[in-house]
Amino acid sequence: MNIFYVINGRKLKHAAFLIVAVLFSISVIYVEKNHISVFSYEEPSAIYSVVTDEKMIALTFDISWGEQTVVQVLDALKQKGVEKATFFLSAPWSKQHPEITERIVQEGFEIGSHGHKYDNYSTFEDEEIRKQLMIANQILSEVTGKTPTLVRLPNGDYDKRVLQVANRLGLTVIQWDTDSLDYKNPGVDNIVNRVVKNAHPGDIVLMHASDTAEQTHLALPKIIDKLRAKGYTFVTVSELINHTRIQSNEVRDHR
Repeated sequence: MNIFYVINGRKLKHAAFLIVAVLFSISVIYVEKNHISVFSYEEPSAIYSVVTDEKMIALTFDISWGEQTVVQVLDALKQKGVEKATFFLSAPWSKQHPEITERIVQEGFEIGSHGHKYDNYSTFEDEEIRKQLMIANQILSEVTGKTPTLVRLPNGDYDKRVLQVANRLGLTVIQWDTDSLDYKNPGVDNIVNRVVKNAHPGDIVLMHASDTAEQTHLALPKIIDKLRAKGYTFVTVSELINHTRIQSNEVRDHR
């Protein structure tokens, strides 16, 4: 006896659609799990960390006001022989403190923009976002002699529009994967333990060099020692990103 199976074309299309939807959902979850902000494959994204097996890590410092903590942080980095880190400077701050800004540049540290007006840029209209980023870049270029290519928005706030405007201006939005919470002044040991515990290859660590962060300079030497003991080397954010691009190219060429 012959047995025939009749497949309904409409049901088959429906099943195929469901399979594709499930696979897409899984891919989105995977991306979110790895802290990569992606709105589409062709649109810009914010960078929280990079994928690498090498124990490279980027220490980053946000500065928006004050002049004591930043000097203490610079002294701590010099004392420990750390020559590579990234400072995200508020444009008004850099203009008010050209001598300290010059020291940061002369000591070889990378400069990124921390915007001009200190506010949540996702609340601005597109033109205002553009204006604030352009003013910041102009001021930072004049004070440092270099045009920033990286930006960390005030409060780490951004949305799809901010990413798009920044990208059109040649700026890459940088976030972080490990937050030291040093601005809360939770205690030196708490800052140290939080950073060292969460640090991983390709990590971007958020710290602050504004005067609100009163314990950063005390925690920093211990953080450096402990990370070095784990085999980490310190690089700038740009070096971290470029290293990953080089790795990707090597893999592509190998194929």
